Amino acid sequence: MVINRSLYRPAALIAVLAILVSLAPQGRVVSQEEGPVLLDPALSIQTVVDGLTTPTSIAFLNEGEMFVLEKNTGQVMHVVGNAVQGVVLDLAVNFGSERGLLGIALDPDFANNGFVYLYWSCSSPAPSGEGFYPTAVECADEPMTGEDTEDLLAVPLLGNRVDRFVWDGSSLSWDMNLVKLRSFQNDGAPIPRGQGDEEQPERGNHDGGVITFGTDGMLYILIGDVGRRGWLQNLPFGPISYTSSGEENGEAASGEAGMSAEQPDDALAQQVDPAQDGGLTPNQSIMTDDQFGGPWPDDAHYTGVVIRLNNDGTIPEDNPFFNFGGTIGGEIGENIQMTFAYGIRNSFGMTVDQDTGNLWISENGEDAYDEINLVQPGFNSGWIQVMGPEDDVADYREIETTSLHFDDFPNLQQFRWAPENIAESPEEAISRLFNMPDSQYSDPEFTWEFVIAPAAVGFAGSEALGAEYQGDLFVGLSVPFPLGGALLRFDLSEDRESFEGLDSTEAENLDFNSLIGSEDLLIGTNFGVVTDIETGPNGNLYVVSLDKGAVYEISQQFESETVVFQAELNGENERPDPGDPDGTGQSRVYINQEAGDVCFSITASEIILPADAAHIHVGDSDVAGDVVIPLAPPDELGSSAGCAADVDPTLIQEILDNPSGYYVNVHTSDFPAGAIRGQLTE
Repeated sequence: MVINRSLYRPAALIAVLAILVSLAPQGRVVSQEEGPVLLDPALSIQTVVDGLTTPTSIAFLNEGEMFVLEKNTGQVMHVVGNAVQGVVLDLAVNFGSERGLLGIALDPDFANNGFVYLYWSCSSPAPSGEGFYPTAVECADEPMTGEDTEDLLAVPLLGNRVDRFVWDGSSLSWDMNLVKLRSFQNDGAPIPRGQGDEEQPERGNHDGGVITFGTDGMLYILIGDVGRRGWLQNLPFGPISYTSSGEENGEAASGEAGMSAEQPDDALAQQVDPAQDGGLTPNQSIMTDDQFGGPWPDDAHYTGVVIRLNNDGTIPEDNPFFNFGGTIGGEIGENIQMTFAYGIRNSFGMTVDQDTGNLWISENGEDAYDEINLVQPGFNSGWIQVMGPEDDVADYREIETTSLHFDDFPNLQQFRWAPENIAESPEEAISRLFNMPDSQYSDPEFTWEFVIAPAAVGFAGSEALGAEYQGDLFVGLSVPFPLGGALLRFDLSEDRESFEGLDSTEAENLDFNSLIGSEDLLIGTNFGVVTDIETGPNGNLYVVSLDKGAVYEISQQFESETVVFQAELNGENERPDPGDPDGTGQSRVYINQEAGDVCFSITASEIILPADAAHIHVGDSDVAGDVVIPLAPPDELGSSAGCAADVDPTLIQEILDNPSGYYVNVHTSDFPAGAIRGQLTE
């Protein structure tokens, strides 16, 4: 495909989110500022609670009763009905960047033991001077409460943690710590030398933070790479440089770079001596990851993984790498034993399919290839060597080596491993993966070529929204654009291990935050930054919006079927004169006769954006007809969506009876009579 690269990044696009309100006798288009909008008129949305400060996750105690976490305050709010009853815990968090109070899970036996698990980032005094070394390795086991900080360096080395608390009906009290994980990031240190990262800024991102219990009763914990470049990021020799010919550090590596643990005489066996306490024998081809060591996954470098634990923090013996970790021993071996999956860049979304027990995650690319992944035991997601389908590694390399993202040069956030190191062929990329016994790489179940930043994922776990939604996977975004924060919906296959009803498992969008290729997935707009999606005890779907400070409830308001029409838009369809010869687009129109609303979505490309206007017109394909319903025009990202309320019931019936007699038209400044157009079809 032709890749249309842009030099702007998502943070520069906030100013273009507003969509103008168009008024006409046949209906009023809902403005994006009016709150979340669902494109199926049979569904409704209500605010459960708002006025929250950066809410991240929820957990239901009963119907109408929940805990809500606030990222930046470290507070656990007790919500009953539609009101906050009080603060039941106040942790002293470091909330800089993506840190804070991030994840919650209730024990499967919560009704009897009251156990509540929290993923959060603790704080410690910031180091003085250049601050390349934290003032503490870890916080005390029993957490501090009270004052919070956003100082990126005011964390211990192992500042991300999961603790168990006990609910007594009025407050949460600390019980035990299960695990402490890497948090501190200041990688511009003068050692290791020669990494080219002297200008590396301090960071506080890629902390993951989602936790959940599986149907197996085990606790799953997701942490991002926290900027590390080692074994679990598929860099078995650390952040070494690769040449275009597949050499590393100037030495031939075609037979070495794909480090495997399958044979006892390979590179892994040369580095790990099980007779020692997890010790590593010298190997001249290894490059230290950072000032704390690596690239092996000791506690300081154990990142980019899904961890699987018993509810008391002990390690299940049926974990995929339990035996292998035991042969290594020590700190490194124990971390490998805890690992359920690895090779994960970062994620804000993890959920369990209650029908199968399968684990699903979203995964965020840098500039290329966001992913939705089915996570089987021993899964290697491929980062940093592969993002997106392995066959598209050349596109991954091209995008990452040409995107600036507000820097003076392309990079993958951590300067010590440049995107020019990405392999040029699938074979080369796969050969570089760090392999452990019973590990397996697999392509994503869905991917976006240019990132749109997926975040929370969650299944509709009942028929409450209608049978057509039961078991579907809903996905929110970690940025409030496009469309003010889109909500997407995937229909799973019969075996529930892939998606169905899609033309492709890859959205070949043309630029960052573009919904091209996702038209059939869009179900809602203006949800903001979505940090959690859960099915409540009443069967309805609950969505947490961080930037809107609210929890929303999605329910069914009409049982009647919503009819969906689509239109393929292009300039050749314009009448009487041709429209934009380069322009293309798609539109979906959703009509529920009982609701009386007409909802829509439009994506457009290769036209002047933002467009000036968009409408539904009456008229066959050979005529230019009158406007009957105004629509919001595509914005600078090429998309628009919303609902026209109070549409004349007679007009709705006429569209249902004769959809091909109506068309969607997008107008631009250079083609005011119409740039792209398409007739409605079922």
